[in-house]
Amino acid sequence: PSAAAEARKGWAPGLALRPARMPKNKGKGGKNRKRGKNEADDDKRELVFKEDGQEYAQVLRMLGNGRLEAACVDGVRRLCHIRGKMHKKVWIAAGDIVLVGLRDYQDDKADVILKYMSDEARLLKAYGELPDNIRLNEGIAVEDDDEEGGAGGANVVFEEEDIDRI
Repeated sequence: PSAAAEARKGWAPGLALRPARMPKNKGKGGKNRKRGKNEADDDKRELVFKEDGQEYAQVLRMLGNGRLEAACVDGVRRLCHIRGKMHKKVWIAAGDIVLVGLRDYQDDKADVILKYMSDEARLLKAYGELPDNIRLNEGIAVEDDDEEGGAGGANVVFEEEDIDRI
């Protein structure tokens, strides 16, 4: 085949083919919809106070599988379950203030109803709803026990050593 025939087919020596460019994804489809849902979440919501059968609590540690351990204001440590409406939508971390619904039939378990934002938690403390022993914005509120026996990282000391002597 001649060069002219190859050129008619769309290929010729020295002719670089450019791949067709796909348009950029600018919409909020698929996973981007989930990620973009909270972009316009600047509006203030009304402060929710506890009612009968509810209690304020501070998250001690996350346990996984939609569960967490929390220290309630009434002095009881409870195993709390994150309700389905909040699961994978409202991210809860250790040290957060949450509103839990107490169970009538299990005193040591509760259900997370609401997570307070940091400014809402400060307002609750200012109104006297939260006791003074709850510390805000400090992450984990309990002492670190190192229960799992992991290397805590605080006691690791590195020494300078000559690499040739190893």
